[in-house]
Amino acid sequence: MSSSIFKGRYTVENDEDLVVFLIGMRINKRWALHKWLPVFWSMPGMIRELYTNKDKLGFKSTESFFGLRTTVMIQYWRSTEDVIAYARQEKHLKAWQDFNRKLKGNDAVAVYHETYEVKAGQYEAVYVNMPQYGLGKALKHIPVSKERHSASQRLKAGKSEKRSS
Repeated sequence: MSSSIFKGRYTVENDEDLVVFLIGMRINKRWALHKWLPVFWSMPGMIRELYTNKDKLGFKSTESFFGLRTTVMIQYWRSTEDVIAYARQEKHLKAWQDFNRKLKGNDAVAVYHETYEVKAGQYEAVYVNMPQYGLGKALKHIPVSKERHSASQRLKAGKSEKRSS
C-alpha cells in the first residue's frame, strides 16, 4: 500500500461487478475493555491474511474508520460468494466462534456487517490530489480523461465498457 499522492484528478475503471462489504463493531460499555478488546484485536490477523491471499480469496482492498464508539471497515470484494467462502475459513470462523462463546449474552460490544452487490457501471469515483484510496485502491486507478470528466460520464463509461466485453 502506497501513500504517494497522485496529483490531479483520478477515477477508476468501473467495468466489473464488485461487492462492498461493511463490517464493524460498536463499544456499548467503554470500561469493559476485557469484553470488547478481544473482538477488536481479532481483525488485524484476518486483514493480513486477506491482503496476503488477495487473488485466491477474491479480496480487493479495505479502508478503516475509528469513531468514539463505532468502527467501520469498508471492504471491496470480487463477489458475494468470495465473502461467504472467507467467512467459513479457519481464521474468521475461529474468531466468530470465540466471539459467540466468550461474549454470548454480553451487551458490552456489538458487531455488524452489511453486504452490497454492485454491478459494473453502477458506481463511479473521483479523487483529486489523493493517494490511492477506496475504490481507487481496489480497482484500476486511472487519470480522469475528457470522456470521464463528470460523474454521469464516468457512470456511462462503465456501462458501455461492460456491454462491449
